[in-house]
Amino acid sequence: MSLTQSRTVVGKSWKVLPVAVALALGLSSCASSTSTADVANSSGVTVVDVGAHSNGAATETKISVPEVASIRAELPKSVLASGQLVIGEGALPAGSPPLAFVGDDQKTLTGSEPDIGRLVAAVFGLTPVITNATWDNLFVGIDSGRTDVGFSNITDTEQRQEKYDFASYRQDNLAFEVLKSSTWNFAGDYENLAGQTVAVGSGTNQEKILLQWQSQLKAQGKTLTVKYYPDQNATELALSSGQITAYFGPNPEIAYHITQAASTTNPTRNAGKFSGAGATLQGLIAATTKKGDGLAKPLADAINYLIQHGQYAKWLAAYNLSNEAVATSLVNPPGLPLSNS
Repeated sequence: MSLTQSRTVVGKSWKVLPVAVALALGLSSCASSTSTADVANSSGVTVVDVGAHSNGAATETKISVPEVASIRAELPKSVLASGQLVIGEGALPAGSPPLAFVGDDQKTLTGSEPDIGRLVAAVFGLTPVITNATWDNLFVGIDSGRTDVGFSNITDTEQRQEKYDFASYRQDNLAFEVLKSSTWNFAGDYENLAGQTVAVGSGTNQEKILLQWQSQLKAQGKTLTVKYYPDQNATELALSSGQITAYFGPNPEIAYHITQAASTTNPTRNAGKFSGAGATLQGLIAATTKKGDGLAKPLADAINYLIQHGQYAKWLAAYNLSNEAVATSLVNPPGLPLSNS
């Protein structure tokens, strides 16, 4: 399943390495070198160019991040000695805007996920090294120690916590995309779906949730029509032509669609979000490391520094993801239950 499908699976991992090195690691030729914007100046401040080469998926924003000595001191000695934070992305083969994809220069790995990794690396005073792999190979990299941390839209689950440590940094949300002219809103209540026609991806977590709501409404004598389309273009055409009320999908994907449709004759908007973990638990996206490697706490502390000092909010706003903000980063927070994995 692709990153654009909200499922109870983790994101992907990347490294900013020369192509030859990436190939030697058994990853992919889709790699890029560290941006000069990620080099700290003489005062220890790094200017991270968020959204660079994003081809409209983000508002390019330069964000200044100081090295924080107290947080840097928490890092494992092996990471400190390397001088690098190796960040994994699992965006092969095609990537998924706005999360992780190859930029408009055909080489830069850009997106919200590599950019939050670069911001964290700046707090540590380390050089970000980003590598792109398939979803499965992202975890192989973490397991083997080639990759320090995965920042790749990875959902925190109970099952994954058996093998990995987590530091949360975004809510894991689904959302409803409607035409901007539509008056319909989800408002957090599935009963508002009565009488509506909604498109969803087959085999996804959001389909499971939508079909459950359909069943509940049917028991009340109400209808909810669920539609399936072969690809996203067909779904967007159905939305713009009024064949469906809404598209129910991953919130980041919808945030991207909204930015792309903004200047068209049929702009869209977000009509409400819902936790990817269901009604009883707020799903969380988290930085993912090998269990017991000592990185989870400094990662959470770095993310919390960015939250407290405003860089985090600027990063989310650049990618139109402010509605997925967390108040604080937590180490191994409650994950998606095994019963719903």
